[in-house]
Amino acid sequence: MRSLLASGTILAGLVAIAACSAGTGNTTPPVAAPLGGYTQAQSDALDAVDGTSNFVLPPNVVRACPVNVEPGRARCFAQVRTDIGGGPDVNGYTPADLEAAYNLPSTTQGSGQTIAIVDAYDDPNAESDLATYRSTFGLPACGSSNGCFQKLNQDGLPSPLPSTPPASQGSWTVELSLDVDMVSASCPNCHIMLMEANDNFFGNLSSAVDHAVKLGANVVSNSYGAPTKQLLKHVGQQYNHPGHIILASAGDSGYGAAVPASFPWVVSVGGTTLQKSSGSRGWTETAWGGTGAGCAPRQTQASWQHNLGTCRGRAENDISADASPATGVAVYDTYHAGGFIVVGGTSVASPLLGGVYGLAGNASTLNAAQSLYKKGASLYDVTTGSDGTCMKKLLCTAGPGWDGPTGNGTPNGATAF
Repeated sequence: MRSLLASGTILAGLVAIAACSAGTGNTTPPVAAPLGGYTQAQSDALDAVDGTSNFVLPPNVVRACPVNVEPGRARCFAQVRTDIGGGPDVNGYTPADLEAAYNLPSTTQGSGQTIAIVDAYDDPNAESDLATYRSTFGLPACGSSNGCFQKLNQDGLPSPLPSTPPASQGSWTVELSLDVDMVSASCPNCHIMLMEANDNFFGNLSSAVDHAVKLGANVVSNSYGAPTKQLLKHVGQQYNHPGHIILASAGDSGYGAAVPASFPWVVSVGGTTLQKSSGSRGWTETAWGGTGAGCAPRQTQASWQHNLGTCRGRAENDISADASPATGVAVYDTYHAGGFIVVGGTSVASPLLGGVYGLAGNASTLNAAQSLYKKGASLYDVTTGSDGTCMKKLLCTAGPGWDGPTGNGTPNGATAF
């Protein structure tokens, strides 16, 4: 096992990254490019400028995408471990681990379901990297040749595809690899539709969501967002597709709501720290300190939310799953990372749960997140941990029943979905 970034070494050079990433069709990793182009110190500085982060990254983690983005743009929510990974050795949780942790019927269900992944820019190695991930863990082949995998642009066409991401917008290719790997982990029998938007402007990302639904996706996962202060009323309805489940990651900077997760017709996905234990379940979970959550008073609260006294509008989250980089998942990426890496962030949880919806196969009969609030829904209740400070404790501190960081809990099988 070799370090992804040499210990104590700062690999700077955003200009060098931009030069390596500018063209299309490049299938080799950019030279000397740290993930996202940001060291720990730079990432912390961006958090301070942005003014929205309540969460300080540990020294062995970098964000794949920068925190402060210009209005109208989204950022991805993947966080990458820098102390392990970057080669052929597998570290982090595997599909078998996640299947066991969440009691998933991964090997027997999901046939006939299509899970769409929406991301920005192009990953030239997406299909080949996915093939390596799936073969490594004994999952059935899923490629364009057998009709299991499609890579399309934001208009639903196979070409022309967008360019690879510029350095200023971070390593979206890591996000792409993470997303398709997590759908594979939870629902290996599902088909995968990778929708690559031209860039990370919401107008293009939301267009990709629309076209994914038109092409028959049962579920659409979105592992990106921006602070709710952007509002984005002009794209909100493009995430509203009754009869299809639309999920969105809640964020990776601690307490605070985000869009598109805060749209009431979107399933808002928070994050936990998932650890093996000697208890009857074999696993324990606490709220991950970096998960987004909170109150979006300018969004309408859905009638099924039970936390009416805590927020005048839409309250995040609805559901959660593993997201901590400390208990991160194995991801295979050769464009930016050179092999297997360990990734966390609520970017893990959204596509993972998108696959769980695929296992259940009920999207056409569901009303957004409503089924997750039904009494007796089969979920693991997460009752400890916090993602920051807030005026109403329930919005930022885990406890029995619904809470902001973890929603109604984490999957215990697929029946709640």
